[in-house]
Amino acid sequence: MTQAANQTDRIQSVRISSCYLPLATPISDAKVLTGRQKPMTEIAILFAQIRTTGGQEGLGFSYSKRAGGPGQFAHAKEIAPVLIGEDPSDIGKLWDKLCWAGASVGRSGLATQAIGAFDVALWDLKARRANLSLAKLLGSYRDSVRCYNTSGGFLHTPIDQLVVNASASIARGIGGIKLKVGQPDGSLDIARVTAVRKHLGDAVPIMVDANQQWDRPTAQRMCRIFEQFNLVWIEEPLDAYDHEGHAALATHFDTPIATGEMLTSAAEHGDLIRHRAADYLMPDGPRVGGITPFLKVASQASHAGLMLAPHFAMELHVHLAAAYPTEPWVEHFEWLDPLFNERIEIKDGCMLVPTRPGLGLSLSEQVATWTRERVEFA
Repeated sequence: MTQAANQTDRIQSVRISSCYLPLATPISDAKVLTGRQKPMTEIAILFAQIRTTGGQEGLGFSYSKRAGGPGQFAHAKEIAPVLIGEDPSDIGKLWDKLCWAGASVGRSGLATQAIGAFDVALWDLKARRANLSLAKLLGSYRDSVRCYNTSGGFLHTPIDQLVVNASASIARGIGGIKLKVGQPDGSLDIARVTAVRKHLGDAVPIMVDANQQWDRPTAQRMCRIFEQFNLVWIEEPLDAYDHEGHAALATHFDTPIATGEMLTSAAEHGDLIRHRAADYLMPDGPRVGGITPFLKVASQASHAGLMLAPHFAMELHVHLAAAYPTEPWVEHFEWLDPLFNERIEIKDGCMLVPTRPGLGLSLSEQVATWTRERVEFA
């Protein structure tokens, strides 16, 4: 499409669909063992497909775990019509328009997560029109990004299987292993980390994630014990909004503190950064409202000299991490694989950044089977 044609192109239709991806095994982390949540059996995916009068298309998605899927779809359905007839290149303007269309329910949480699907679709569309990968459109610093595996280290996994999973991930070319901790009995956490560190040796990067389940005294004790394991980071040792507590841990211990995945706006991340509450910032693109606010978070993080490790959704975050100035980490989860026809390549501890236009993704036939609701505005 020529530049002149791009300037006159308009959004012709918006299709949203609510898809429920079943998980092969119920997933348990520390929030399950402390009785705060039930095991996770499915992930609700909100897809947005935007088509222009010139025949160009963009694909975006957001998601919700355990609860919120119907709410995201309902909110998306209410605000989607404001996109019709707009210039798809005006992504910042359209983010604000979507936000104000639903402003009465706030500018964070479920509302911005619904916006995230549209925003990602608009960026995917823009990159496709430019015949560039999303990473190249944003201005990438690298063609591959360090990655670590989480899905093999959940708390429902026995220790003997834990070490098998860790070895299998490293053999596949994944660069690091993350283990879930935060059980009511801390000695079990220590045993898990000890077993995997002994099995893999000192050279393999290992991270741990307490999923917000420690109070301040427990976090102090556990962080002190975990210093001996030379971990890449200790993730969410405290409540996601306890910025002062996280900042104290980050100041006191050599092991870096990682947090941020549960925050749902650029403003919330700004508050965390001002408190110096993390060494590794872990924004989640869909949760903060898409790529537009993610870039605002990344800019603040870079200015503050923080390291970056985006949460989940590697299909999106591999592009966003490639555009961060300092070497980041991306979380490897194969859970979303059945949704797409394409796969991310892994080599020498890194994800290779896709070179296909946009996100480089297309929906698999299986998505239609798992879709419970869909609506189209034109």
